[in-house]
Amino acid sequence: MAAGDPVLYSLYVYAPNRGAPIFFAVAFAISAVFHIWQCWRYKAFRMIGLHSVCAVFFTVGFIFREYASYHYIYTATEGPPLIIFILSQVFIYICPPLLELSNYHILGRIFYYVPHCAPIPASRVLITFGGLMALVETLNAVGAALSANPSASPSQQSLASNLIIAVLVIQLGVILIFICLAAMFHTRCTRAAVQTKAVNTMLITLYTSMTLIFIRCIYRLVEHTGNTKIDIADIEALRLLSPLLRYEVFFYIFEATLMLLNSVLWNVWNPGRFLPKNIHTYLAQDGSEATVEEIPDNRSLPAKIANVVTFGILCRRKTTTVRFEELAEYDRNELASTHITK
Repeated sequence: MAAGDPVLYSLYVYAPNRGAPIFFAVAFAISAVFHIWQCWRYKAFRMIGLHSVCAVFFTVGFIFREYASYHYIYTATEGPPLIIFILSQVFIYICPPLLELSNYHILGRIFYYVPHCAPIPASRVLITFGGLMALVETLNAVGAALSANPSASPSQQSLASNLIIAVLVIQLGVILIFICLAAMFHTRCTRAAVQTKAVNTMLITLYTSMTLIFIRCIYRLVEHTGNTKIDIADIEALRLLSPLLRYEVFFYIFEATLMLLNSVLWNVWNPGRFLPKNIHTYLAQDGSEATVEEIPDNRSLPAKIANVVTFGILCRRKTTTVRFEELAEYDRNELASTHITK
């Protein structure tokens, strides 16, 4: 079968490649093992644990895709091929927003480390961006599930496409805000003569990671702004689909490869190697490290779980947040007075 030739009743539109899913399943599995080991080695599960989760999800998604590459012809009487196909799509497509959320968490962690240069309080980074990503993840999961179902009505397909476009536009906007925020912080660090390896290495890694995710979002946006109305029973309609949907190579270049590079990127420059294990350790304006007195966490277990599940929006430790915000304001005032004196 020539590349790009549509196949009647194919869940993928085309006849999927059977070797590529094996490669990416193995590659993501290796990356997942390294992520889990690094999280244990550097005690960094809270900082970058989402990368471990996403690498596992990618592995499962490509295992399902390998199975589906042998069972991709849709029939109304056989449920398993469709279910496996939908699970494959969902596991693969829910990961990029989670990886993006992980980057926001890492940026907030850097803000905690250098609070006097942070443009916004570190505690608000994950809350703000986490709330947006919770919305994105919900819309993304619904859109991916609907778009993967060939029995969906035209109105449902249109809804799925609109949801995915909305998700991608929100992602692109949030990425641009993130880059501006990180660049502002980077500029302040330069002016304050903060040139530590932890800050510089982590910011460059964040820029690279967000660039990979940004390119992937552009690809997905272009894919869904073309002709995406799939009728697997009409060969002529399939031929009129966007080339990004008809040619599998685009998926493996702009989705699988970019996300694998992103996963490996954080394997190589894991933040646990560079940032202090204790979130209460910060860099003072004189370049020395100090530690804020840790306040006991008296929240109940349900409150802690709710805090994690809601990305830090609910059941926060307000006392710790206030201490860091006061510390950051003090350091900024001290820094400003130093510049005035000079």
